[in-house]
Amino acid sequence: MLKKMMKCEAGATAIEYGLIAAGIAVAIAVVVFALGSKLNTLFSNINGMLP
Repeated sequence: MLKKMMKCEAGATAIEYGLIAAGIAVAIAVVVFALGSKLNTLFSNINGMLP
């Protein structure tokens, strides 16, 4: 029974997928934070040009 539990890798795979998802979420947050003020300025300029 112990050998069977040691061979089961489903938990490790789930953890790996969780770490990948967390890494992608952090990358998205960094990009949004870095570009957020630039996009806000761009949209404000466009809004100012509209009649």
